[in-house]
Amino acid sequence: MILEPLRIEVCEANRRLPQLGLVTWTSGNVSGRDPESGLIAIKPSGRLFDELQPEDMVVLDPDGTVVDGTLGPSSDTAAHLYVYSHRPDVNSVIHTHSNYATAFAAVGRPIPVYITAIADEFGTEIPMGAYASIGGDAIGQEICRSIGSSPAILMRQHGVFTIGPTISKALKAAVMVEDIAKTIWLASQIGKLVELPDEEVRANHERYTQRYGTTAASHG
Repeated sequence: MILEPLRIEVCEANRRLPQLGLVTWTSGNVSGRDPESGLIAIKPSGRLFDELQPEDMVVLDPDGTVVDGTLGPSSDTAAHLYVYSHRPDVNSVIHTHSNYATAFAAVGRPIPVYITAIADEFGTEIPMGAYASIGGDAIGQEICRSIGSSPAILMRQHGVFTIGPTISKALKAAVMVEDIAKTIWLASQIGKLVELPDEEVRANHERYTQRYGTTAASHG
């Protein structure tokens, strides 16, 4: 089995999606790219997450040709491949339909930087991408056009896509998007939300990305 370590990691990340409450049934997918070969491993189409095994992950070249695997790749494969071809810094793409974040996508509302958790993790609002048809690379094009510096984007009337230099970071972004979306929705039931000033957004993001977890970091 070629790219066994990557396939194991991609499989495990896929299996974690329902465990983390980010997907139901067979919807959603994780892919990862091997930086050395440029090959991509992705979830097969229409398979239950808890039944997935590393050998089920489909290995593709950057053009989408199947290099190894007996199953058909995810229906979102073209979107993933487009992102990889236009974002050399990205080595993982994750797609979920997590409830609270997808609720924002359903009504076409981005999530501004209302709380420090958004500033910390994203450093910018969680943007809203325009509606794009499933199956081709239109979603990938819109991700690249609208995601900006964020590791996550809400795709209008669809769901969530996250990206990262590693599978772990893309998965973390997917978890944080859902947690933040839930918090913001709950807060909106209590009162008016106010965006953080730009300088506070920058300061919190810099602290979190540059110093968090070191001896000089805050207690968060």
